[in-house]
Amino acid sequence: MRIAVLQASSQKEKNRLLFEATEKAVKGKGWPVTNLGVFEEEEAEYSYVQAALWVSLLLESGAADFVVTGCSSGQGMMLACNSLPGVVCGYVPTPADAYLFGRINDGNAISFPLGLNFGWCGRLNLEYTLEKLFEEPFGTGYPPQDADRKRRDTELLKTMGVVSKRPLEEVLPQLDDHLVKSALSREPVMDFIMRYGKNAKLKKFLQQYSL
Repeated sequence: MRIAVLQASSQKEKNRLLFEATEKAVKGKGWPVTNLGVFEEEEAEYSYVQAALWVSLLLESGAADFVVTGCSSGQGMMLACNSLPGVVCGYVPTPADAYLFGRINDGNAISFPLGLNFGWCGRLNLEYTLEKLFEEPFGTGYPPQDADRKRRDTELLKTMGVVSKRPLEEVLPQLDDHLVKSALSREPVMDFIMRYGKNAKLKKFLQQYSL
């Protein structure tokens, strides 16, 4: 599993913490973790809507298998991510939420509240939450006696997402041009997609679109 970490500018001071907590949670599993910012020293401002677009691009291109993200409340990022193709994003403010999301919902992104209730124990809660998320294999179902039904429901949900959402190649031209071009101009994300992405059709489209 290749994991990407990113968040919008509003919580860029938490970027290093988010990255380090993710690395700690998957230590020993052999899963590479890449920090794509937004970095604390960056002057350009990016909204959670633009960050959600990066999440979709990373997952749809195949450059990342899972994305760890967040915003001030965690809700906006989760909603924005789930409005875009290829993303099943969970809102995970606690270790219990993260554990259930991984086992039951088998998604490919999580959004953490990096501002709301992030007090003196915020770092520990973030670390424990990521630890429980990656503790066991995804999609096993929970509780055990209902595991088969939970897995069937998850597959139905994913199928609904594929059917109801259009490909990014159709979506991007319909969005605000400034939002899209600003998101596509950010080198750390685009370089990562071009290096690791497996979706040749989408990569070619992105190269032409950003000209």
